Amino acid sequence: MIKVLLVDDHPVVREGLRGMLDAEPDLTVVGEAGSGEEAVALAAAHQPDVILMDLRMPGLDGAGATEKIMSSNSGSRVIVLTTYETDADILRAVEAGATGYLLKDASRAELAGAIRAATRGETVLAPSVAGRLMRRMRQPVQQSLTAREIQVLQLVAKGQTNAEIGASLHISETTVKTHLLRVFNKLGVSDRTAAVTTAMEQGML
Repeated sequence: MIKVLLVDDHPVVREGLRGMLDAEPDLTVVGEAGSGEEAVALAAAHQPDVILMDLRMPGLDGAGATEKIMSSNSGSRVIVLTTYETDADILRAVEAGATGYLLKDASRAELAGAIRAATRGETVLAPSVAGRLMRRMRQPVQQSLTAREIQVLQLVAKGQTNAEIGASLHISETTVKTHLLRVFNKLGVSDRTAAVTTAMEQGML
């Protein structure tokens, strides 16, 4: 039996996923988590083969939880299951150690197949996500933003000041300015508004 942990902050979503997976003879749901923090704890307790991880949750998000689980030398495979497919979301999940990235419109057969594939050590990506990754890899190196630079830019897009961004990410205001200068240079812009606009046009936000 393949042990699966469900992570989503919406109980209705978890219930639907459990119903889908319970219909598969070789899959068993060993736990449900409603937050990233709970996911880390349950992953350690149950040692699931595969974790279906929602990406955007209050507190510790899916990428952060994935990173913590992977850093604990867990043998679990993480498949991100989300409604979001921006380049920034995909990049953060992959850098955190996720072995797959699926969208919530996946069918039961697709989901079950992805779980089995992940257990075999295979990478599983929704077609649209695979296309985005390929396009990103083809971009000139100077345009590729790091995960941290994207985080900073996302907070800029929300209207936060450098000081507020520093507090949110637990880094100094000087470090925020350094990240922004690098972003400006990579995107070929000279101000925050242009950086956000260009990043959105290129699918980074």
